[in-house]
Amino acid sequence: MTIEELRIRIDELDRQLVELLSERARAAQRIGHLKAATSLPVYEPNREKTIYANVRAANKGPLPDIELTHIYERIIDVMRALQRNELASQRHAQAAEQEGAAPGHAAGESSSETGNKS
Repeated sequence: MTIEELRIRIDELDRQLVELLSERARAAQRIGHLKAATSLPVYEPNREKTIYANVRAANKGPLPDIELTHIYERIIDVMRALQRNELASQRHAQAAEQEGAAPGHAAGESSSETGNKS
């Protein structure tokens, strides 16, 4: 294969990786929703250890295990941040619902006193 052909192949693989990472992110978001519903923490070190072990077991090279683990550490960091954002969004939505349901606190309500004299 030529360099150009190999680069085309790499571009194809990159598109596949993006699709797979997006699918993984959607799964992580769904897990974030379930964690929120069951009050589980976002950070689960034992689960992460299992992921790293699975990745090393599946590795057939040419990347060394340590380098592949570093890549997955970054992926997991991003997915964990995504879950935290999901949880924060859910908490914000719940707080807004509760605030809207509180008596005398209509959305956009403000005090009629301005302190200014006309």
